[in-house]
Amino acid sequence: MSACEALAANAPSGVAPALRAVDCLANEAAATAFSRLFGSAGSLTPALTILLTLYIAFFAISLLTGRSRVSVSALTPRMMTLGLVLTFVTSWLAYQGVVWNLAVGAPDQIAGILLGAKGSATQLFADRIDMIFAAIAEVASVSGGGQGGALQNTASGSFTPGNLMWLGALLLMLGTVGVLVTARIALAVLLAIGPVFVVLGLFSGTRGLTAGWLRGVVMTAITPLFVVLGGGLMLELLVPVVNALREGEGIDGRAAMALFMIAAIHIALMTMVLRVVSSMVAGWQVFGLAAPENRTGARTMPEVAPAPLAGQVGGGMAYPVAATDLRRSSGIAAAAMTAESPAAPTAGDNRTSITSRTVVTTAADPGPLPALRGAARARGIGSRFQARRPQAQGMIR
Repeated sequence: MSACEALAANAPSGVAPALRAVDCLANEAAATAFSRLFGSAGSLTPALTILLTLYIAFFAISLLTGRSRVSVSALTPRMMTLGLVLTFVTSWLAYQGVVWNLAVGAPDQIAGILLGAKGSATQLFADRIDMIFAAIAEVASVSGGGQGGALQNTASGSFTPGNLMWLGALLLMLGTVGVLVTARIALAVLLAIGPVFVVLGLFSGTRGLTAGWLRGVVMTAITPLFVVLGGGLMLELLVPVVNALREGEGIDGRAAMALFMIAAIHIALMTMVLRVVSSMVAGWQVFGLAAPENRTGARTMPEVAPAPLAGQVGGGMAYPVAATDLRRSSGIAAAAMTAESPAAPTAGDNRTSITSRTVVTTAADPGPLPALRGAARARGIGSRFQARRPQAQGMIR
């Protein structure tokens, strides 16, 4: 019989033994999953070899095409990423010593420092919860089965002191033990499948999955920290209430009501803690693995407004003309129309009047055209030999 099986057999005796059994079983399950995935005879070892080959091949292609270069700034991130992936995927000792210990041990140690506890703060918190439940069970057993030993039936009323006491104890158990055990089991599942997401961090297209996995690990890891800190304050309030539950041969109604209210407030506090932790993790950029869309470095091509076209007088090829040229042409045409009307001849004047007229022809507005394409991404040799724009032409008669 292994150590985890012995702890699992002793788990129903209390909260602290249940947490010890969950931790042992989670560690054992993570080690077994790691060996089955990327161990010496793992099922995904050939897939890891193929992915590493593709990673090196893509880097070689980027060097050949000029998209990357052999320099310290280009090689250092790639080599570090490759080294970290190989270390955490092929060695259980490295994975357990860094990822597992940080996710499980670091929040517990921080809680112990804040509470001034010697040893595991989570286990100390679980022992105090066991003491509270033992005191409630003792009060129920001393009070007898009539009023406090069990939930009363509807004939004697629903909100009796005994019923309130047991409902408060049930809510307290859900808000403490339920949240702790759920967070530990979820963390164990995430760490068991963690090597798969570590490998996905090699490629830019799948790094978002790695970032999401890291967010989930951090969320389930720091949840017990807030549960222990918030639950420690609630336990300080519960100690005098539990001591006041026993009143002669029955249960004090005020103390039972206070126990129920504190347990309900603790449930609301744990709900708020989960929302706060999820908000904290959602804003984490995960070491640049998942940058927001406005910081990805993508450049938007400049938009070019549509320009009207003007053609030559002889029906030649149409070419774009700036708006200032059109206004200048329209001004010349208006001046010509004004100068076209000659002065009226006086009476007796036999001289022949000669009228000169200047005609400026401009093409009609062809209407709005679709927007031109943006600037080219790369300029080559042929871009230096661009055709010049012809100037506006006029004709004098």
